Amino acid sequence: MLLATVLLLCPFPQSGDVVKAEVERPAIVSEDSSKDSASGKTLPAAPDAKIRTDAELAKAADSASVAPAASVEAIAPGSPAPGISPVRAAVRGDGASEHDKKTWYALIAVSSGAAVLDAWSTRRAISGGYGTEANPLLKPFSHSNAMYAAAQVSPLVMDLIGRKMMTSRHNWVRKLWWAPQMAGTNVSVSAAIHNLSIAH
Repeated sequence: MLLATVLLLCPFPQSGDVVKAEVERPAIVSEDSSKDSASGKTLPAAPDAKIRTDAELAKAADSASVAPAASVEAIAPGSPAPGISPVRAAVRGDGASEHDKKTWYALIAVSSGAAVLDAWSTRRAISGGYGTEANPLLKPFSHSNAMYAAAQVSPLVMDLIGRKMMTSRHNWVRKLWWAPQMAGTNVSVSAAIHNLSIAH
């Protein structure tokens, strides 16, 4: 196996593949080359020079001058370019006025404040033993301070619904965008008033 590896890595030429190289001998130049060239074939002429002289350039410029045309036809103007019509905006704006936006931000503050008041009054009523939480979604949070954070979920949803309605395509929906926020605020304020009335 070692012998086969050595033979593969170091191949030796076989006798059938050997080609005898012929050594070319340099040609001997005789001293009588002038006699040989005169008696032999004539050599080709040298190629033309690629660089022209100033006189040749001036002569070429004179011969290349073009006489003006005898009659020149007038170029008729083409049809005018079509008028550019205004392009409608690809992205529609939100469609809400600045007054509506300011009112929306004010309603966010009012609805969040009403939810905090509701959470505080509920915690006060439960801790005093006057009642229990009636909302099944808020009941797990009613005995801890997590009630304040959980009470903010409903106003947040109503704020997002109001914002979506404010930018609606339908005109009647845009006119009633404030209704979800006001409804959520009214529910929170009513619940706070009820809690305070039973826990006095």
